[in-house]
Amino acid sequence: MSEQTPDEAAIDLAHQLFDWTREGQDERVAAYVDAGAPADLADPAGNTLLMLAAYHGHAGLVAELARRGADVNRANDRGQTPLAGAIFKAEPEVVAVLLEHGADPDAGTPTARATAEMFGRVALLEGQE
Repeated sequence: MSEQTPDEAAIDLAHQLFDWTREGQDERVAAYVDAGAPADLADPAGNTLLMLAAYHGHAGLVAELARRGADVNRANDRGQTPLAGAIFKAEPEVVAVLLEHGADPDAGTPTARATAEMFGRVALLEGQE
């Protein structure tokens, strides 16, 4: 059995970080970002760690990543922002954290505002849901 090249090891670590993010392993992901993993690490579809944390409802991890410099407005390759994803998934705590960290309701395609209107979740943007 051959050993991994440094590139293969980095790719495996990235995959693991994405998995831990989907699972909401806040401390583990934050520790790797603190150790030098990019706060805006993205998968091949442009989904950042923050996007995945938002989409999977992990408000604490969203906050930790935002505090470490992750871009709360960075859209994936389809133009979707973390805020629009959190509204689509009806995650009020995530929406609140993103707004606290400067997420723009009018960024992305469709915008978070348009997503909220489309799914009848405007109250999420107003902190009422």
